[in-house]
Amino acid sequence: MRLDLKVTPGARHEGFDGWFTDADGRRRLKVKVTAAPEKGKANWAVIKLLAKRLGVAPSDIEVVHGETGRDKTLQIAGPDEELRRRIETIGGGTG
Repeated sequence: MRLDLKVTPGARHEGFDGWFTDADGRRRLKVKVTAAPEKGKANWAVIKLLAKRLGVAPSDIEVVHGETGRDKTLQIAGPDEELRRRIETIGGGTG
């Protein structure tokens, strides 16, 4: 399944900061990571944080759009219905 994100790299704390709808009408999850946006460090931090929260291996998550930007789309391998349920439980606060 695909998941749209708005990532804040270099944050003081890592975690999820709720959902919002962007100007294009996409529902995005706000994610904060402490890693710097250099050499893929922030992307890797996002992948590790989501993998832990969703109970999947980091290798099951891939950035398919927005590799160098804050708006990202991830592809997550696994049973869509179960992933959808887990994703919907992500609200605010730390992971």
